[in-house]
Amino acid sequence: MNKFKFYFIVFTASVLFFSCTKDDPANTIEPPRDYAEQYPKDIAIIEDYLKSNYFTVINHPGFVDDQDITIKKIDAGQPSIYSYLDSATYPKLLVRTVNMHNVEKGYKLYYLVLRPGVGVSPCNVDGVLASYRGTYLERSTATTAAPSEVTATFFEELKYPQTTLNLYGVIKGWSEIFPQFKTGTATINTNGTVNHNDFGAGVMFIPSGLAYYNIGSGEIPSYSPLVFSFKLYTIERLDQDDDGVFSYQEDQNNDGYVYDFRNTNAYPTTPENLDDTDKDAIPDFLDVDDDGDNYTTKLEITKPVGTNSGLSLYFPFDPIVDDPFTTAIETETKGIPSYDATKDEKFDYTTPGRLRIHLDNNYPVKKL
Repeated sequence: MNKFKFYFIVFTASVLFFSCTKDDPANTIEPPRDYAEQYPKDIAIIEDYLKSNYFTVINHPGFVDDQDITIKKIDAGQPSIYSYLDSATYPKLLVRTVNMHNVEKGYKLYYLVLRPGVGVSPCNVDGVLASYRGTYLERSTATTAAPSEVTATFFEELKYPQTTLNLYGVIKGWSEIFPQFKTGTATINTNGTVNHNDFGAGVMFIPSGLAYYNIGSGEIPSYSPLVFSFKLYTIERLDQDDDGVFSYQEDQNNDGYVYDFRNTNAYPTTPENLDDTDKDAIPDFLDVDDDGDNYTTKLEITKPVGTNSGLSLYFPFDPIVDDPFTTAIETETKGIPSYDATKDEKFDYTTPGRLRIHLDNNYPVKKL
C-alpha cells in the first residue's frame, strides 16, 4: 500500500469515528461544578459523618499500632466525633478556615487531634514522613427499605513510610493540616528498625474542593470528601526555588504557611504578602530574586571575600550549632548577614531581626 492510500484511509477512519461519537452522551465531559455550590454539599456530608460516628484509639507507645484509630457508626450511645469540638483536653476536634475558590466565609476544614506531637511542625512546603489511611465519603440514596446515610469507603493505606511526601505537591487539605501537628522522637534499634514515639497523630476531614474535586483519583470518585487518619513522624526541609534558603525560612511572618497566589483573582494584603519581599506576586519561596534587585538570592548569599568558606559556598540562614552527636567540627558558624556600608564591620551576622543581604535591594552585589 502506498503512503497516499495509507494516510487517506487513516484520515477517513478518523472523520467517521469522531462523527459517530461526538453526539454520544456517554462521551460528553461534564464541566466542573461551581466550588461555592459544591461546598455546602460536602460540608453537610462531613458534619453528618462527624455526628453519626464515634472513634476508639489504641495507645501502644513504641509500637506500629500506637494511635491507630477506628471509626464506627454510633450504635449504643457512644459520644460522637463532633462532641469533641473544641474540647479542653485531647482528643479534640478543631476547625481551620481555608479561604479559596470564592467560598463564602471559607472552607471549614475539620481535624481531630489525637496527639499534637512533641517535636517541630512542618511548614506547608516541607516534606513529611507520615503513615496514613484514607477513606472517601458519599451519601447513599434513600429507598423504601433504608434511609439515606453517609458511608465511608476505604481506598488506601501506608503503614511503613520510606520516603517523605512534599506538602507542596499533595492535595490542599494535607498542606493545611500537617503544619498544625508536630513530629515525635525516634529510636534506632540494633536490628536497624526504628521506633517512633510521641508523634503527632490525628484525622482530617477534607471537602472535595481541597482534595481531588471533579477529577477524582484512582478509586476515589469525583466530588468526594475525604477522611485521612495520619501519624507525623519526621519532616524534611525543602528548598522549592533552589536558592540556598530553605522554603520554611522564607515564611517572613512565621505563621507556618507560605502561598503562591498567582492563580487567584486578587493579590492578598497583609499578613499573607509578608512572604513576598519585593511584592511582585511571586512568593519568596518560589522567587529566585527575593528582593527584586536583578541579582539572584543564591548569588547574594555567597560568602563575601575574606570570610571562612567552610563546607559550602553559601551561608546557612542561621548559624549551625555544634552537633553533640557528631565528631565533625561545624564550620558554618555564621548566618546570612545584613550589610551596612557606613560601618567598619560591614557584615552583621548576629543582630536579631537584621535585614539579610538577599532581602536588601540596596546590597552592593557588584562589589563582591
